[in-house]
Amino acid sequence: MSRIRWFKFAAPAHFHALTGTLLPWLWAAALAFTATGLYVGFVIAPPDYQQGDSYRIMWLHVPAAWMAMLAYFLMAGYGLIHLVWRIKLARIMASALAPTGLLFAFLALWSGALWGKPTWGAYWVWDARLTSSLILLFLYLGYLALDSAFEDRERSGQAASLLAVVGVINLPIIYFSVQWWNTLHQGASITLSEAPTMSASMLAALLLTTVGCWAYTAAAALHRARSMVLEQAGNSHWVRRLRQGHRPAAARGRPARLAATPIGDLLGRRP
Repeated sequence: MSRIRWFKFAAPAHFHALTGTLLPWLWAAALAFTATGLYVGFVIAPPDYQQGDSYRIMWLHVPAAWMAMLAYFLMAGYGLIHLVWRIKLARIMASALAPTGLLFAFLALWSGALWGKPTWGAYWVWDARLTSSLILLFLYLGYLALDSAFEDRERSGQAASLLAVVGVINLPIIYFSVQWWNTLHQGASITLSEAPTMSASMLAALLLTTVGCWAYTAAAALHRARSMVLEQAGNSHWVRRLRQGHRPAAARGRPARLAATPIGDLLGRRP
């Protein structure tokens, strides 16, 4: 059985071709899952017996909070790869994830504030979960600031990657804050060890909107990374051929000639 050479997709040319194939599917999945989830959440799911209809902001708030943490975790992983192996594509992926992660971190805090006013009586309290989530927002802002702080792109990338790796310690603090401290924020409604404490239609709406947000995160990050790859590849041979209307070999389904490709060029590594 032939083995898929995933390794080749670390090369900018193959990455560009692969993302060109994936992006339409990811955008379509983001639209379909989000629209279906919102329909189930707002039309089919019943009102909550305590919160009435105000709980429905959960379809935005919970997926946004999850995506903000997941995007940061991935950003830190790519940052670590960039620091250790100096792979340019890892730095590009980390940079591409940051704006989307920042967007979801903001949406999580903003929607949480809208829910907090009618439920807690205040838009904001210095609750452990809210405070650590606010720190996550600042970490994203710090990453984006460092990523463009120096004219030397590699130096900016290293500083931003280091912040991303160090800041990942905030993620378990966010997740376990409701257990470690006497917090106002309620615990998780979905765990791997217990049955969900919500109806089936509520759970379906939450899972559908979460998948939609996940697809949007992947599509937005890959779209941004694709543009950055083209920008940084400059006037390379495969970019010139692309501008002349030639499709990359990977896009045509033909095997790439990896054996003749220097490993540094293949991975986009800096010397």
